[in-house]
Amino acid sequence: MAETITDQQAAGQAPSEADVNAVLDELGISPSCNLISVLQDVQGRFGYLSPWTLEEISRRTKIRLSRIYGVVSFYAQFYTEPHGRHTVRVCRGTACYVRGSKRVLNAVKAQLGIEEEDTTEDMMFTLQTVACLGACALGPVMVVDSTYHGKMDPRKAIGVLQTYRDESH
Repeated sequence: MAETITDQQAAGQAPSEADVNAVLDELGISPSCNLISVLQDVQGRFGYLSPWTLEEISRRTKIRLSRIYGVVSFYAQFYTEPHGRHTVRVCRGTACYVRGSKRVLNAVKAQLGIEEEDTTEDMMFTLQTVACLGACALGPVMVVDSTYHGKMDPRKAIGVLQTYRDESH
């Protein structure tokens, strides 16, 4: 099962019903499946969980839609809106803050032209802040996808973002 970003996702388009049904058929969705695994697999394919997708998962698993939304809203890993190809997280915890994470965050926002919790128009980056990334000794810390970048300053942060842009072209 490939976890790749589709052209649809890269353009910020919702997956078609046919695409969703094909993935759910391939995954063998049934009432006995593990809901979190299903949500992770489906989001891995489409980048986020559209309302129609959640309704179809509910229908196939016989799990109430309200319960599915409860799970999706509880776990920060799930997205109900289109999400960028790369997720940039800047730590705003105390250790990072006193070492300059606010300046790093401001540089990232300026470089990407977005605010916190926004996605760039080209669907390349989504920017988030987090209370703590658990790498205080490396502060300020920025994580892109699952790669930690420590001892950041505004110049380094912009360089990291440029590296991801260059790799995508």
